[in-house]
Amino acid sequence: MAYSTQAWKVVFAGICSLILTVGLARFAYTPMLAVMRDQTWLTEVAGGWLATFNYAGYMSGALLAATIKRLDIKFQLYRLGLLAALLSTAAMGMTDNVIAWGILRYISGMSSVAGLLISSGLVLNWLLQHNQRLELGIHFAGMGLGIVVSGLAVAALLPLLQWGELWLALGVLGILFFIPAWSWMPMPVTLDSRQQQQQSPPPERRWMLLMIASYFCAGFGYVISATFIVEMVEQPSAQAGSGSLIWIVVGLAAAPACFIWDQLNRRLGDIPTLMLAYLLQIISIMLPVFSQSLPAYLLCAVLYGVTFMGIVSLTLTLIGRCYPANPAKAMARLTLSYGAAQIIAPAITGYIASATGQYSGALWMAAAMMTLGIGLLVMLHRLQPARRGSSIVRTSQ
Repeated sequence: MAYSTQAWKVVFAGICSLILTVGLARFAYTPMLAVMRDQTWLTEVAGGWLATFNYAGYMSGALLAATIKRLDIKFQLYRLGLLAALLSTAAMGMTDNVIAWGILRYISGMSSVAGLLISSGLVLNWLLQHNQRLELGIHFAGMGLGIVVSGLAVAALLPLLQWGELWLALGVLGILFFIPAWSWMPMPVTLDSRQQQQQSPPPERRWMLLMIASYFCAGFGYVISATFIVEMVEQPSAQAGSGSLIWIVVGLAAAPACFIWDQLNRRLGDIPTLMLAYLLQIISIMLPVFSQSLPAYLLCAVLYGVTFMGIVSLTLTLIGRCYPANPAKAMARLTLSYGAAQIIAPAITGYIASATGQYSGALWMAAAMMTLGIGLLVMLHRLQPARRGSSIVRTSQ
């Protein structure tokens, strides 16, 4: 079913919200970490804790979103998140105080919920109201595009600006995405009784518990690479000077990934497609352990960009279809487990890197957690195999 002009405006608003709140406010820290380590006093441990504060903010925002039922309030939180993303990004360049940095990273983490969870629910709500295909592949392309934008911006401006000026410039750049994200996202409408009756009943509790546990494992695999891949590349023994390139490749791979995963999902079904994404992400995590060459890092970046984006898109789209009356709330509940992993893993990684001088131990830890995640998905698939295509997965009542 072809999208109308209004549908494209809604989807584009969601894409811009992701570029702003996730690509800039949240993910710009990855290429900026190496810059700040070089130009400020920031240590490996402090860098890990700043990432942890960011993910603590993300988890707090997800918890808030999970407790709110009214869609009009969620819409106001969405707009508040857009403002917070702009201000917290620019303000990172106005201080070198670690407490202030921690607070700002916490705020930016909260703001990313507006793009990743609330806007996803708003877009899904609009698609459902207007009888469009309930897939979020196009919407989630904004995450990959956001990585590209932050990576290109840092790479282009680094020769001209110092670290503080770079953060300010990223904040100014965010205005370009703030305007359509604010203006073109419509107020959500509650499903009418006829539409609610047409929806299948939600899955039972044990199905959701298995999904929550597997998504926690995915959070471990995702966050270690997301936070430290540029720093790993920039280590003297690796490929110093190539960090921004690697991060841009991650974004370029992530941007179209959701289209590919949507196609595979239609052929294989939800859970088998997720298993494949987990397996490929394990390969991407382990590549830097065995080789620190530039080709290995490039392949790692491609696989990582494709898989982390696919896991997020497939999981949240599946959850949104299972809970159509209030998808943002259901997504937020699941994402709390993802956020818990994002709080724990960066801090542990910082200590491992500080003690060993490398990130190999943390990568082994991430790969082990992803392997456990596959095992949980196998259990879920055996409980009730996913239906083919983009149908909703349900266990017997």
